[in-house]
Amino acid sequence: MSGKKDSFLVNRLKSVGWAFKGAWLLLRTEASIQIQFCVAIAVTIAGFYFDISKTEWLFQVAMIGLVMSIEGVNTTIEYIADFIHPEFHTSIGRIKDVAAGAVFIASIAAIIVAAIIYYPKLF
Repeated sequence: MSGKKDSFLVNRLKSVGWAFKGAWLLLRTEASIQIQFCVAIAVTIAGFYFDISKTEWLFQVAMIGLVMSIEGVNTTIEYIADFIHPEFHTSIGRIKDVAAGAVFIASIAAIIVAAIIYYPKLF
């Protein structure tokens, strides 16, 4: 094969396209990320409604990105684990539990950040 290699820019654009495809697939097919996306929309609307500060926006956007990203990694781990060992196996179960635990930790952190931002505005 002596085909011409794509340029750096073309390769980056292809990578962005594949990443978008993966994010869209995740959002379209996974219930947990759909729920998280709805929560993200709700807190974004709340952010505009309560006119949160730039710093609060930064924390809110960071937590939305963190939770949704970790959920994507968790889903990937589950797919890989199921592909490698489709039947039940205690080690695979432990791997899946730990990955889900990472999402749980990120979600708790996001809830704490949301409480810090919105509690004073609500009460």
